[in-house]
Amino acid sequence: MRIDAVSIFPQYLDALDISLIGKARRDGLIDLRVHDLRDFAHDRHRTVDDTPYGGGAGMVMKPQPWSEALTHVLDSADESTGAAPVLVVPGPGGERFSQTMARELAGAPWLAFACGRYEGIDERVYEWAADRMEVRVVSLGDYVLNGGEVAVLAMVEAIGRLLPGVVGNAESLVEESHEGGLLEYPIYTKPSSWTDAAGVERDVPEVLLGGNHAAIAQWRHEQRLTRTAARRPDLLSVAATTRELAGLDHSVASRADAAELAVLQKACWIEMVTPEQHWWGAPAEDEAAVADNLEQWSTHLFRSHGRLVGSVRVRRDPQEATTWQIGRLMIAPDLQGRGLGRALLAHAEALAPAGVTTLWLNTGADQPRLLKFYKKAGYRVVGPGEGPGTVDLTRRLRP
Repeated sequence: MRIDAVSIFPQYLDALDISLIGKARRDGLIDLRVHDLRDFAHDRHRTVDDTPYGGGAGMVMKPQPWSEALTHVLDSADESTGAAPVLVVPGPGGERFSQTMARELAGAPWLAFACGRYEGIDERVYEWAADRMEVRVVSLGDYVLNGGEVAVLAMVEAIGRLLPGVVGNAESLVEESHEGGLLEYPIYTKPSSWTDAAGVERDVPEVLLGGNHAAIAQWRHEQRLTRTAARRPDLLSVAATTRELAGLDHSVASRADAAELAVLQKACWIEMVTPEQHWWGAPAEDEAAVADNLEQWSTHLFRSHGRLVGSVRVRRDPQEATTWQIGRLMIAPDLQGRGLGRALLAHAEALAPAGVTTLWLNTGADQPRLLKFYKKAGYRVVGPGEGPGTVDLTRRLRP
């Protein structure tokens, strides 16, 4: 891949000479060329900026140096690069940079980066450039930097490491954060038991020590879901980020689905509630009660080849707008134990709207399997529930 970068501080990009990207340059995997924008200014002070029309603070980068610098880049095209690069302009007003975008850009043979400074680049440069090449304005995040160089360092590293041969062990790229839409699972090294400075003994999870690769893979995926739900619930989306739900058809229930929902609920309740248990909600709701509750909750259904295999309902707490309520999480009994429940819970959590700070759910106080399931997902018992024999559990969302 060829990469050109134009900046008034070319030395800022010297960091790209070290570590894996530097090695990739030396190995010929990346052809990185840095250009000084001031070389294309023609006054003795090498001026590249001027005051903004319409007034305002700061200075604006002039169109002439940029057009000449980018023309210089375009004129160096060859057979390996194609006619023109994709021009990436870092800026807080652009589309959000992501791992998906990094992979997309890694497929281009030629990229060029324009490092703006001051209040930015004269808008006419974007118009001029768009007539000659694809232009993408890209933001690292919702904050403002002094210039585009920091963003270029980050983007070139994120893109470059995806090129074949740059990272020695390609498998290390597969389960990192944001691959597949999820954050990375926790990682550990020797010793298996470590005592910290406060005298607390901290052990590596037992599952990682047993050599059962299937169990390790399942644990790691569950950890990715749990960590993503806790730290970045915005990344979770139905059938896009959870492999367990990927092959299922998703819909929001209507009253026509009430009978089928009642059957699924009864099947789940038979599995976990004995005749002697009378906690709230048991026995299962009948069709009429299910239909009535569809008016109060948004109920999400998941089907496999037409069969209803999972459901969960959610709503904003009628009394507390910052609380997101999750209820009636159900997986068909013959499909339980495959991670569908955790994926369904993650889906319900991801539906929480802006402004929600607390997730809430309720279950039976005498259901150790369910309590363990919810506690593993980060929920904690906060007290007895509304119905006899139940407890409420909550989990705080990070701001």
